[in-house]
Amino acid sequence: MSRKLSRDDGSILQFVVWELLEPLPGSSHRYKYRFYYGMDGVALVRYDNERGKGDHRHYGGREEPYTFRDLDSLLGDFLDDVAQFER
Repeated sequence: MSRKLSRDDGSILQFVVWELLEPLPGSSHRYKYRFYYGMDGVALVRYDNERGKGDHRHYGGREEPYTFRDLDSLLGDFLDDVAQFER
């Protein structure tokens, strides 16, 4: 699944999810994902997982672990962070 939304304020929301045959090292689920919110080429909020690094989120200049529960929760948590960042 892949969706990209360009918003009137110039920001971009992008959602990419792949279902894998087995979990990536560092993750306990079978999804590879990247959720992105940014503007002018700068990521403001990003949720992703990488081989060996596992699930994590980027919020402003910070990177921290993220506890993946399911895809619906992932989307909800990401959109909550986007809404908070926009305030």
